[in-house]
Amino acid sequence: MEEMKLGIVESRFADIVWQNAPLTTKELIAICEKELNWKRTTTYTVLKKLCERGIFAMENSTVTVKISKDEFSAIQSEKFVDETFSGSLPAFIAAFASRKKPSEKEIAEIRKMIDSFGKDEK
Repeated sequence: MEEMKLGIVESRFADIVWQNAPLTTKELIAICEKELNWKRTTTYTVLKKLCERGIFAMENSTVTVKISKDEFSAIQSEKFVDETFSGSLPAFIAAFASRKKPSEKEIAEIRKMIDSFGKDEK
């Protein structure tokens, strides 16, 4: 799998695919022409790049998702924590919370999430 990073334009394109897949290349071209003002060749070029990265697949003129948007976001988040905080989730949370204090509701959601992780190991 190649680089898991999307530029602004690639991100807009990926959102279109994630929202509409599976879809034919003809449908994708029409959507990209309408929403991004792209020509057919631009759509194919960007699609090919994201297929090479393992995010989408194209077979028999049908575009499918190999990595969901949630999975992609999780990969990006993990990479960010690894690169910026040496893989330490507590260090990330401490840095985040030092600038933006979590609400009581967010704290409760985080506690619930942590508790559920502990139950999976038993």
